[in-house]
Amino acid sequence: MNAYVFPGQGAQFVGMGLDLYESYPEAKAMFEAANGILGFPITETMFNGSAEGLKETKVTQPAIFLHSVIMGKVMGNAVAPDMVAGHSLGEFSALVANGALAFEDALVLVSKRALAMQRACEEVPGTMAAVLGLEDAVVEEICAATPGVVVAANYNCPGQLVISGAVDAVAAACESLKEAGARRALMLPVGGAFHSPLMEPAREELAAAIEATPFSRPNCPVYQNVTATAVREATEIQKNLMEQLTAPVRWTQSVRQMVSNGAQTFTEVGPGKVLQGLVRKIDASVATKSPELS
Repeated sequence: MNAYVFPGQGAQFVGMGLDLYESYPEAKAMFEAANGILGFPITETMFNGSAEGLKETKVTQPAIFLHSVIMGKVMGNAVAPDMVAGHSLGEFSALVANGALAFEDALVLVSKRALAMQRACEEVPGTMAAVLGLEDAVVEEICAATPGVVVAANYNCPGQLVISGAVDAVAAACESLKEAGARRALMLPVGGAFHSPLMEPAREELAAAIEATPFSRPNCPVYQNVTATAVREATEIQKNLMEQLTAPVRWTQSVRQMVSNGAQTFTEVGPGKVLQGLVRKIDASVATKSPELS
C-alpha cells in the first residue's frame, strides 16, 4: 500500500515551486490563483525572494502548503495514495490530497493559521527545544516535573523529540534532560511554543475558521497528528484539526500505525526529504521516495 506524507514548516527554500510553475500549466494556474486568494504575490518570494523573506510566518506556511499540494496535483496520474498524513502544517496538504478539503478553502485556513500563530507568539512568548537520545517516557516525565509550561510537542522518531513551552521552563527542562543522559537538548531558533498550551489563543481563532469551512468525506484515510489513527469521517477530521495547534504531533505513532495497516511505500510530497529520513528511522523495513514527475 502506498502512503503519501506531507512536510511541515522548515522545509522551505528559495526557488521552491518554480520548476512546477514553469513546467505545468495547471500548476501555474494554481499559483496565480493563490496570489489572488492571499492578496499578495507569494510566488515572488517563493521563486525569487530572500531566505529571510521566506521565513516570515505568513509566507512560510502557505508556501510549503502550495508546493506540496500543487506537486500532488501534477502527480494526478501516478498511483493514488491508500492513506495520507502530514507533519503539523502538512496535515492541511494531506487533507487536500485525499479530498477532505478544497484547495482554496485549505489555503485560506493555512493563511489564517499562520497569522493566528504569529499573534499568539507575540502575545505569549515561548520556545522549543530538540531532545536527542532519550526514551519518550523519560522526556515526558521530566517535562511534567518541571515548573511552568513545558510539554512534549513533536514525536519525530525514536530518540528524537521536540519539547515546547515557556522560555524559562524549556531551558530548565533542557538542563534536567542533559542530566538524565540526553545526547543533546538544544533550544531551537523558533518564534513560539508551537503544539503547546501557549498556542491556545491561536487554536481558538483557527477553530472558528475550521468550523465555518466545509469538509468532505475523504477518498482515503488520513492519519492525524492528534490521534495517530486512521480517520475517515469529515466531522472527526474537523474536530482533530481544531485541536492540532495545542496538541503534540504524534509522527512516530502515526507512521507505525500506517505500517501496521499495510503501508509499504512512503512518498514525501513537497519540498525536501526530512520526512523520508524520519520514516526510515521509525521503520527501516518500508520504502521511501520522492515523487516522480514527468
